[in-house]
Amino acid sequence: MQTVGAFQAKTFFSALLEQVEKGEQVVITKHGRPVARLIPVAGTDRERIKETIQRLKKLAQSHTLGGLDWKQLRDEGRK
Repeated sequence: MQTVGAFQAKTFFSALLEQVEKGEQVVITKHGRPVARLIPVAGTDRERIKETIQRLKKLAQSHTLGGLDWKQLRDEGRK
């Protein structure tokens, strides 16, 4: 991920857009503080979905029902 200052981003905006179009992310800073991020439109959802799936898989491995049957729990909750 590339980081650029606001003045540089303004000056080289077209070049930054080309990088983002190729899949790069660019953080724009103002006085050294991050204020914006340029990210590709199409890549955002896929990347976010992959990250969420990985987190759910990790969560499922570390959490169990301790021998309880989920269908039985579901039906009991419906009473």
